[in-house]
Amino acid sequence: QVRLVESGGGLVQAGGSLRLSCAASGLIFSINAMGWYRQAPGKQRELVARITRGGSTNYADSVKGRFTISRDNAKNTMYLQMNSLKPEDTAVYYCNGLTSRGDYWGQGTQVTVSS
Repeated sequence: QVRLVESGGGLVQAGGSLRLSCAASGLIFSINAMGWYRQAPGKQRELVARITRGGSTNYADSVKGRFTISRDNAKNTMYLQMNSLKPEDTAVYYCNGLTSRGDYWGQGTQVTVSS
């Protein structure tokens, strides 16, 4: 069992920055990759960024150059630094942990970017 808890969402003006955190607990050793997904109203959940156990990262084209995913293994925490935010980044952001037994999800944190 893996538990993921997000924090750091909020309301920000366009061009601003936010940093999301995802604290993991439980069977952390079973996590092969972690990622951030987002879901805007009326849209499907989409991958924003992912980081593997080995440290490889990939990003959605829409956030490349603006968002940075990272992790602190000592704190069992993953981060998403979001800069130059746009109104279209408004969504609920979810933390995901991929294990051999399946996916685990956090409860989500709302990010709202005003124009």
